[in-house]
Amino acid sequence: MSTSPGPTDPNTPDRAESRAPGTGWRERLQIIIFQSDTRAGRLFDIVLLGAIVLSVLVVMLESVPSLVRFREAFRLLEWGFTILFSIEYVLRLVSAPSAGRYARSFYGVVDILSLLPTYLATLEGAHSLLVIRSLRLLRVFRILRLGEFLHEASMLTEAMRRSARKILLFVGSVLVLVNIMGAVMYLVEGPEHGFTSIPISVYWAVVTLTTVGYGDIAPQTALGQALSVLVMLAGYAIIAVPTGIVTVEIASAANDAQASRSPTVCPSCAARGHARDARFCRLCAADLSVK
Repeated sequence: MSTSPGPTDPNTPDRAESRAPGTGWRERLQIIIFQSDTRAGRLFDIVLLGAIVLSVLVVMLESVPSLVRFREAFRLLEWGFTILFSIEYVLRLVSAPSAGRYARSFYGVVDILSLLPTYLATLEGAHSLLVIRSLRLLRVFRILRLGEFLHEASMLTEAMRRSARKILLFVGSVLVLVNIMGAVMYLVEGPEHGFTSIPISVYWAVVTLTTVGYGDIAPQTALGQALSVLVMLAGYAIIAVPTGIVTVEIASAANDAQASRSPTVCPSCAARGHARDARFCRLCAADLSVK
């Protein structure tokens, strides 16, 4: 139930209490790290986003063959960013109202996953997984107050959830079809034309049905080529099916979301789209009961 505006981060304390004079170092650290509506908090978030972008860029440049002579420098930078993010993670655990709750949250899991590849660098290629740090850039939605985008994302997620059974049924039907077509092409073409087994023939059917067409295996007989044409035409028709399913569910979710919104207009900023039980404006926190 929406009653009064509050921070979107579950680890963010009440703003009035957090800014009260005489707060301790832990509370002040909490304001800087978990709030972006203060000058120090916004600066911290901007610096953090910049460091994340640079760290991902270093990992990407390290894989470029022509820059191999800078690999040691890249590794040093990579360790520097990892140590920096490790300190930041510890500070988040220390300053969060509940360290366990933060560690189990989405951002907490992403934070720890972005640190592990460097510490597991003894595994060949493990450091390349550091690009997962790019997920930390999702904090930009909170920093730039792009909450409406999160609402749209939740609507898309709801549409995918609603259409999950239909899509699973569709995928199951496609799998049956490609298995049948693979077996048929194995019998028609045979090993002498590259269809050395039914699994290889099923692979060809998937590549053809999805209109990818690698060209590594191709039918040589007239009957095989005729069947290929049917598979390709069926591919175009099949691709449209999941698109239509998801589109219908997105429209349905949008209609449901619109129906759940109140027609009330904020008397202060004229904003619309409030929840039906909302007492305060979702943008300016004005009292919606005031006419």
